[in-house]
Parts: sequence; structure tokens; C-alpha cells
Amino acid sequence: MLSRILIGLMSVAGAAAIGVPGTAFADPEPAPAPVLPNVNAYKPVSPVDYTAMGGNWYAFAGPPGVVCVLDRQNASYGCSGALPGAPNGANLVSGGPSGEPGFSSSGASLYASAGDVKPLPPNSRLSFRDISCGVDGGGVVACVNSHDQVGFVVGPAATFTSGPSPMLDRPKNSNPLFPSFPG
Repeated sequence: MLSRILIGLMSVAGAAAIGVPGTAFADPEPAPAPVLPNVNAYKPVSPVDYTAMGGNWYAFAGPPGVVCVLDRQNASYGCSGALPGAPNGANLVSGGPSGEPGFSSSGASLYASAGDVKPLPPNSRLSFRDISCGVDGGGVVACVNSHDQVGFVVGPAATFTSGPSPMLDRPKNSNPLFPSFPG
């Protein structure tokens, strides 16, 4: 009789253990990519006031010690100097007419040859072709390539790049608006 009771209790305990949902220990979701500000909403300034290198560049001062350039010859853009929070102590963030910008390091400021450059007024931008660089009210510089929806931000506390917009980046032929529908 006692063995039947023990077998019954073991059966109930086993059924309860099987019926309990398991807890998954998966990696946490990665943080969302930083979002680039809409610099094209800022007021445009005359590029004539920011011409450097014999008219080949538009250059302006970013955060202290940082010079930013839009190169009219090859449609590249970038900022060079002490970039707060840049990975591996990089002192240059730059991009071209297509593709995501990247970081690198140089022994000297690549844009020092621009000479004395003035800052952009708050909430204003310089543009050349698909590239726009602007400064918000807090002195944060953002440069965006509207062709690929990529760019970078250089601010007093952090510097980062941002890849293609999820609206343009369609891995595996997916549709970002309706993930269950094919692209």
C-alpha cells in the first residue's frame, strides 16, 4: 500500500515538473543602434563662408579641437581631432559618397590644413550633394549621407557611426514595414 502511495506521489511530482514551462537563458537583445539626427531640418548656411583649401573643401569647427570637412573633390566628409568616446582612441571619423563611415587614427590632424575655421551657428548645416553636416543647439556635430542614410555624430560625451536605416537595409529580402511579408 505504501509503495502505491509513493508511486502515485512520484507520478504527480513528475507530471508537475513536466507541465512547468522552462526558463530560457538567452543572450539579451542588443541595444538599438543610435539614431542620427535629421540635420536636413537645420537651417542651411552659405557654404561660401566656410570655403577652405582653395575652394575644394567646406570646413567648420566642431567640438573643441575638432575640424570637420566636406570635400568637394571626392564627396568625402569627416571630422578630425580629439573625438570624445571614439573607439580605440581614434582621431578621425570619415565617410565617402557611399557606405558607412569609419574610424581611424593618424599622427596628425588630417584637416589641420584647412587653417582657422569658424563654427557653424547652432541648428544650422552645410551641404554638398548628398552629404549634410550640422550642429545642434548643444554643439553636437552630425554628418549624414542621405543617399545611404548613414553618418556619424561627434559630441562632447560620445562619438559614434550609424549604418543604414532599417528602412533601407533589407537583409534576407525582408520587408521592414511588414516583417511577415517578403521584400
